[in-house]
Amino acid sequence: MHGAIDLGARQAAARKQQERRAQAAQAGAAPAGGPAGPAGGAPAGGPYVVDVTDQTFNTEVVERSQTVPVLVDFWADWCGPCKQLGPILEKLATEAAGKWILAKVDIDANPQLGAYMQQMGVRGIPFVAAVVAGQLLPFLNGAAPEPQVRQAIDQLFEALRQEGILPEGAEGGAAAPGEAPSPADSVYAEAEDALQRGDLEAAKAAFERVLAANPRDGQARQGIALVGLSLRVEALDPERAVQEAADKPGDVQAQINAADVEMVSGRIDDAFARLLTAVRGSAGDDRDAARTHLLSLFELLPPEDPRLAKARRSLQSALF
Repeated sequence: MHGAIDLGARQAAARKQQERRAQAAQAGAAPAGGPAGPAGGAPAGGPYVVDVTDQTFNTEVVERSQTVPVLVDFWADWCGPCKQLGPILEKLATEAAGKWILAKVDIDANPQLGAYMQQMGVRGIPFVAAVVAGQLLPFLNGAAPEPQVRQAIDQLFEALRQEGILPEGAEGGAAAPGEAPSPADSVYAEAEDALQRGDLEAAKAAFERVLAANPRDGQARQGIALVGLSLRVEALDPERAVQEAADKPGDVQAQINAADVEMVSGRIDDAFARLLTAVRGSAGDDRDAARTHLLSLFELLPPEDPRLAKARRSLQSALF
């Protein structure tokens, strides 16, 4: 994980190249850089497997990795081990059902990506890289049996989970759109009623019953996070908490308390920035406490909130 490569520069270069192609097309000239090659994004083995080209890598891999992890399989038709590893990866991607996406790159048909792979110091294929939030992590080099590949992927995602840098939904936490809440809606109504009358403990208990029945229920997790925040702030003097954080910039607990006050006040960016600063400026247990608390605040926002994606990227940078 410490070998992460930022793909931002490649993304910017790809955008410039796309602009040049568009300008050339408008002028009736041939696109710069030769033929565009086959269209990218077509399923190679189901909805969770895509073929990627020099032209579509930016969209299909770099941009997509902001919302779901992408494993990139560099292969070639003449490579025997590639033909062993490829079907295994496709099978596991299908089993994952969208928790991660497999992007396949034929290095012979896409020389730019083949050259990019060599620039990373990779000299042989098959080679698999993981791309998470725009960061490329060298992952597998060479073929392996299915149990070993499966274990390696599990270990990768467990490490990413522990660092808190998986995009929202990659852990299988959020319920699918349109999925009926479980247990029955009456439990949600009970939680809402408890919140309205100010009985935070009763609301927490109701949400916990929902989560016990369905650990993937994102609404219940968000409700528990909200109740937890309210209970913490209820025990604080808001003005004193903020002042103490200003007086003791190195005190992580003081920063955590102030961040909670800022969240309740709607100053979400300030709360995130405060804890990111604490992560960068601390070590050991203090750093872990700041990181863990920041992750708990992430639960308060809906997955599509742009502030959440930005804060996750900043946390990843702070950790590495």
